[in-house]
Amino acid sequence: MQPELLNVADYGRAAEATLRRDLFDYYDGGALDEITLRENVASWQRLKLYYRVMAGVTSRDLATTVLGRPVSMPVLVGPTAFHRLACADGEPAAARAAARAGTAFCLSSLSNTPMEEVFGAASSPKWFQLYLYKDRGLTRELIARAESAGAEAIVLTVDAPGWGNRERDARNGFRLPPGLSVANVAPVGKGDFPEVEGSGLAAYVRTHFESALSFDDLDWLCSTTDLPVVVKGICRGEDALRSAEQGAAAVVVSNHGGRQLDTAPPTCDALPWVVDRVAGACEVYVDGGIRRGSDVVKALAYGARAVLVGRAILWGLAVDGEEGAFAVLEILRRELEEAMLLCGYGSVSDIDGSVLKP
Repeated sequence: MQPELLNVADYGRAAEATLRRDLFDYYDGGALDEITLRENVASWQRLKLYYRVMAGVTSRDLATTVLGRPVSMPVLVGPTAFHRLACADGEPAAARAAARAGTAFCLSSLSNTPMEEVFGAASSPKWFQLYLYKDRGLTRELIARAESAGAEAIVLTVDAPGWGNRERDARNGFRLPPGLSVANVAPVGKGDFPEVEGSGLAAYVRTHFESALSFDDLDWLCSTTDLPVVVKGICRGEDALRSAEQGAAAVVVSNHGGRQLDTAPPTCDALPWVVDRVAGACEVYVDGGIRRGSDVVKALAYGARAVLVGRAILWGLAVDGEEGAFAVLEILRRELEEAMLLCGYGSVSDIDGSVLKP
């Protein structure tokens, strides 16, 4: 780790200095006024940790399981698009970093690298994030390919029936540079953005993604694959419970990193409602604004089994490829271990709500 890069925010600033402005804005930006984007971070920061003293903690055990698979810590690599905007090796570099850190890796549908190549580089638990295409046959093919390539779960994104108005992308006319495409569907002619003014990605989504998502689609997915299904993009408790009742093995409390509905609640605020309503019917994860190991403690105290990080990995890739992504994960590991010691916890399984509400 470079001495000037001590935390996730340092990597964010270094990535901004490294990347072309339109590419950094694509990674960093949110919808409209970016209120939810900022609140995702600020809400974790506002939560206070009521630490215990003289707890006799001699060691810290960060290990847990997700979907029955062991991981070295409750910090997973969430799905983010277009890694080759950050570094030439792209998604395989992120997958190798996750494997080195002993944690799960989730590949986005909007990958610049075919899933078979990425999953071949991942020796840790690997999941495939799915957007439903209007072409249901293509969607079936993506699921079948993910199964054959070794994916261990399908993560259905449900908070994007339309595409949030990301004004940075519209101003920049965001599109993929020459030589890059949506690699998983490029062979069927759906890998390139339409030629339009404004955001090429927004136009791509309007052209190809299913906008009329319903719980019938979740039923269809659960009947189509034998893999565990994770529903990502949950904000409300009743939606989480219904997802579990219809076969989801887990839900992710997420607002798409503040990139969809601006003024949606930060995930920190939505998480307790979801955990309470689900009441153990499925596993609950959370993403959005996780920047410190202490944020992970807070998420676990609210009842999440694990957190997913996205932008932090992209920033690491932009600064130093696989090494940068691995360094970011190790920063979060060290900070989590330190926060557990200072809060009086020897194991992540011991973290409970008393640290937030004494």
